[in-house]
Amino acid sequence: MPAVTTIDAVYRRFLKQYLFGLEAEHAHRLTLRMFSMMPPFSPPRARPELAVKLWAIDFRSPVGLAAGMDKDAVAIRGWETLGFGFAELGTITPRAQAGNHAPRVWRVPERRALINRLGFPSEGMEAVAPRIERMRKAGISIRLGLNFGPNRDTPQEEIAGDYTALVQRLGPLADFIVVNVSSPNTPGLRDWQAPEKMSELFAAIREKAAGKPRRPVLVKISPDLARNELFQICETALTLGVDGIVACNTSVARAALGVSSPHPGGISGRPILIRARELIRDIYTHTRGQIPIIGVGGIASAEDAWLHIRAGASMVELYTGLIYEGPGVADRINAGLADLLRRGGFRSINEAVGIDR
Repeated sequence: MPAVTTIDAVYRRFLKQYLFGLEAEHAHRLTLRMFSMMPPFSPPRARPELAVKLWAIDFRSPVGLAAGMDKDAVAIRGWETLGFGFAELGTITPRAQAGNHAPRVWRVPERRALINRLGFPSEGMEAVAPRIERMRKAGISIRLGLNFGPNRDTPQEEIAGDYTALVQRLGPLADFIVVNVSSPNTPGLRDWQAPEKMSELFAAIREKAAGKPRRPVLVKISPDLARNELFQICETALTLGVDGIVACNTSVARAALGVSSPHPGGISGRPILIRARELIRDIYTHTRGQIPIIGVGGIASAEDAWLHIRAGASMVELYTGLIYEGPGVADRINAGLADLLRRGGFRSINEAVGIDR
């Protein structure tokens, strides 16, 4: 029996009820600790039809782990064992910081959602770097995206310097880089989605990263953008030669999502599924498919992932779906995607990208 099947069965039968009885962030820390101690099991068998090539990088599967689950790169081997084709680690900040005061994570079980106002808790880039270096030396096959954000106490005029420091220190250890300018929990961060601020940021990154190994640099955007704001970002991304867009981060649009909760913070999970797909379709259509999209938001099944791909996503990520569906979710989605490809007469994921635009 594959390791992931055993792990999933144990979670469903014993662990889920126990973990859901704990405060959400405590359960998260415990889960990470368990995965960090996982021995090096072999990942599930590769499905060649799911292989994706982006930025001259080969991914064994288009299904990845979204940022937020493993902020400090402590459980890389676990994500590989569970069948993820890649993992986006972070958000990582230059210096260690605690983030917002607890409590700061809540479940909304009736909506299969999470609310968080974490505020980038991070052990900092100098703690993360040696962990990734050790995993690289150990010969991991999973691809790694590193998600970067500024420290909370960094003055606005020095924000670009935080991103460039991260790119210089950790960029060579990444397969791709994600510039997070869309978290709702760091004051002023979403202002950096504006075209002039994005231009300033990417100019600084390119200048400081000159001579370093070239890594694809993506930008992660908010689901709460108006369409004209989204299209301005798309045009700016095309002009700047941004390598990709991650769509999307958590949402604070409670009324639009039909979520009623007294807890502050960004919403992830099922309530943002449709909004994320709308963003993906709008980006793909407006850019005429010229910028690869990683689709994030509400994915919990193969059908969810498939419709994000058909809307224009080259790859997809999930985090909240892992919490509610269990550790076997990535492997089940991979199996379901392979079946959906066959039934649709497609030979590869790439053939299905954007066909519903």
